[in-house]
Amino acid sequence: MRSKVVVPRALAVRDVEAAVEHYRDEASEVVALGFVEALQNGYTHISRHHPGSGSIRFSHELNLPGLRSRLLRDYPYIIFYVEREECIDVWRALHGQRDIPAWLRA
Repeated sequence: MRSKVVVPRALAVRDVEAAVEHYRDEASEVVALGFVEALQNGYTHISRHHPGSGSIRFSHELNLPGLRSRLLRDYPYIIFYVEREECIDVWRALHGQRDIPAWLRA
């Protein structure tokens, strides 16, 4: 299988920036960098190995065909994405304790 480029939407980029800032301010630079590494590992997993392995739970709940999610390792964040023919379209990167349906509709 060929790798697909991961393309985060503007909202996903803002989600990640806010999470990094939070971890840096509330924990440490090391924790923030760990989050970035976990995110990159998540992107690599869905890009190179298993784009179809993400959960389809929210796809059914929100009636958004093709939407998948993947929980980051060691951090309570979830990557929401759709596999396209040419790329992995990342919609959001949200904390798992948020009102996910409301945030995805934003």
